[in-house]
Parts: sequence; structure tokens; C-alpha cells
Amino acid sequence: MPLYKIIKPNRHTTIYIWKIEESLTDLSQGIYLNPKSIERLDTMQSELHQRGFLSVRHLLKVAGLSDADLYYNNYGKPLLTSGRHISISHSYYFSTIAISDEEIGIDIEKVRKMITTIQHKFVNTDYDSLSDENLIKQLTIIWGAKEAMYKIYPYGGLSFRKHIAINPFLFKDKTSSGRVIFKDWHKFYDINFLFLEAIDTFTCVYALPKKF
Repeated sequence: MPLYKIIKPNRHTTIYIWKIEESLTDLSQGIYLNPKSIERLDTMQSELHQRGFLSVRHLLKVAGLSDADLYYNNYGKPLLTSGRHISISHSYYFSTIAISDEEIGIDIEKVRKMITTIQHKFVNTDYDSLSDENLIKQLTIIWGAKEAMYKIYPYGGLSFRKHIAINPFLFKDKTSSGRVIFKDWHKFYDINFLFLEAIDTFTCVYALPKKF
């Protein structure tokens, strides 16, 4: 079972990361899928997405949950029947779930050069600071941090560039902070990040309510 890593940021929160190495057939075994999930899986055109979807259900099983415990609101935000918070992400051959008593958002991204072509869509130079460190990795972390904070907001409609900001950070610190300011939602978050694989080909970024 390719459970890659378990992280416990605090006593209320656990993050599970899966490295997707199994075939689609193998991933289909040993898990429960509710009818909506079966329908959703069948409509996916990419086997990569199907494997990511199924690996998340295996992570739920590791966490003592099943697909029956998971549902989505009208904006696509995942929720748990227990009332605890959950966030989900998958990218290529990694997937993750984060479960907490607090609001939490998580994002996994593959580090790719093409992110520089969309930089203008999510980086606001009035609020987001870029340092002299590796630009592609830095942009990937900024995107991941904003995606993580976006996932916490339950209603949709946020602009990465206008409504979500991240403070300066250094790779060695593996931490930053950020905020979401939109309508009556004014919230601040602690950001943590790590690189997956020895050659830093993937980033994992998660956001939790800021501890002042």
C-alpha cells in the first residue's frame, strides 16, 4: 500500500499523502463507492484522474472513513457527515486528504515551467512578494497556498489575484501566512509547505487558521 506520508500539524489535524503506483484495476479493489461516485468516476475521460479519484477513497479508508462519509456542497466543497473538516487534492501520481477539527485547505501541485505563463492571473504584485529564489518553485507554492485558502472558503466566487494573498517566504522556512478578504469574509491563515520527492518535483501546501 503506497501510503507515502502522514503529517500531524497539530493534535486536531492529520494529513495523509498517497503515491499512486497501482493500476486502475488494483485501485478499484477494497473500497466502497456510493452511486454518485460511481457515476462521477464513469464520466472521467482521463485514467490519471480516475486513479487520483480512487486513491483518495483509499486514503479515506486509511483514515477510518469511507466514501459514504463524504459529500459535497453546491459549490463543490467536500464535507464530512461527522462535521469535521476535510480538504482533498491530487496531481499526477500524488493524492492527499487533510482532516481536521479546524478549517483546512490543502493542495498538491507538480512543479512545471508553464506556471510562469499564468503568473499574471494569480500573483498580485501589490500584495504577493517574490524573492530571488527559484521562480518556478516559488510560483508553484504561491498557487498551492492560494488554492488551499480558496478551498476553505465555502461559497465560491473568489479571485486568486484580488481576494487571496500570501506573505513573503523562504524555502528553508517551509512556512508563511496568508489571508482571504472577500465581502464579509476576513480571515488569516498559517501556511505550511513541503516538497515531495528528492528532486522537489511536487509541492504540498496546506492552510490552517492563523494562531496569533
